[in-house]
Amino acid sequence: MTASAAAVASVRDVSKTFGARKALNGVSVEVGAGEMVALIGPSGSGKSTLLRSITGLQSIDAGKGTIEVFGQTVQKNGRITGGVRGARQKLGMIFQQFNLVGRLSLFSNVMLGALGRIPGWKGVLGVWPSADKRKAMEALHRVGVSDYAAQRANTLSGGQQQRGAIARALVQGAQAILADEPVASLDPVSARKVMELLVELNKRDGLGVIVTLHQVDYAIRYCDRVIALKAGQIVYDGPATGLDTKQLIDIYGPEFEDAFWEAKA
Repeated sequence: MTASAAAVASVRDVSKTFGARKALNGVSVEVGAGEMVALIGPSGSGKSTLLRSITGLQSIDAGKGTIEVFGQTVQKNGRITGGVRGARQKLGMIFQQFNLVGRLSLFSNVMLGALGRIPGWKGVLGVWPSADKRKAMEALHRVGVSDYAAQRANTLSGGQQQRGAIARALVQGAQAILADEPVASLDPVSARKVMELLVELNKRDGLGVIVTLHQVDYAIRYCDRVIALKAGQIVYDGPATGLDTKQLIDIYGPEFEDAFWEAKA
């Protein structure tokens, strides 16, 4: 297997322009299978744009830039390819606002992770295979919210909803989890539980994890590798333990103090 085929994501010379602003400027980076990686940087640095580009939720600029996911090309020459659907099946995507259907039960939301492998009409009617039902309850138990399976998603706390979103990715059978600011809407206690769960899935299950974080202390505490962006370019890529205060001040500038959730309290 080639290095690219083994990688969760292989990004080569990717740029993305919004009006006069370069959100990404010639970014090249590779994240291997089984890595736990944080994307950090000040507001507007390009970290969320990079994550969304990997998933194909954001198209990149035309040119020589390419993005591969598990060896499958998902973007090339500014176009999202037909391979993006298959690639997304391997990626569990977690968002800041949870992306659960509020009127549905937590169980039904988690079952939506099985839609990619059953006929669409069964999903619409809620005719779920028994094996997938068992898998959904196992996933809810795994993330610690099985007691809330029958409860409407919009009546749950943010932390409970986010763990439900992770359970949905497990039912999907994702090989990697891409999380965009997954703890930004949570209180610190719930945030720690979500990050600890992502670490467990990485270490115990071998899932690759790429997570954008505004909280530098969380990136250093929970992730092995940190990729820092500033003005659309990578300015640090290395072990979390390699970041020092001077580097972080250079990366964040005036936002430095705000980039810590707990360590500077």
